[in-house]
Amino acid sequence: MARRESTVERREALFEEAVAIIERDYPRQIDLNTVAAEIATSRRQLQRAFAEVGRTSFRTHLARVRMRHALDLLQTGAMPVRQVAHSVGYRQPAQFAKTFRRHHGAPPSSFRRSNGDGPGH
Repeated sequence: MARRESTVERREALFEEAVAIIERDYPRQIDLNTVAAEIATSRRQLQRAFAEVGRTSFRTHLARVRMRHALDLLQTGAMPVRQVAHSVGYRQPAQFAKTFRRHHGAPPSSFRRSNGDGPGH
């Protein structure tokens, strides 16, 4: 049983380290391999940590972080959508808009027009 507890603790530590790196580096082009290398683990171990501890995937978590920051930028600033996309790590504004709509239920421009209250408010 002690071995299992140490595995759980190790995965929790990996997940926490990876989350911190994502928060720090989300504007850059980061991926699972890069983060795994930075925290000295394998790609598969990091995938397991996200699945078991975070109940998500690396890619989904990264997108959530980027979408949270994008929403903040749209609601608080006057930055064009294209610039917001680049600021949160998307090279293609169209891909950013598609992901944003999926996460927030409306296009990025609707959040700007509504003065930060969300679509239609």
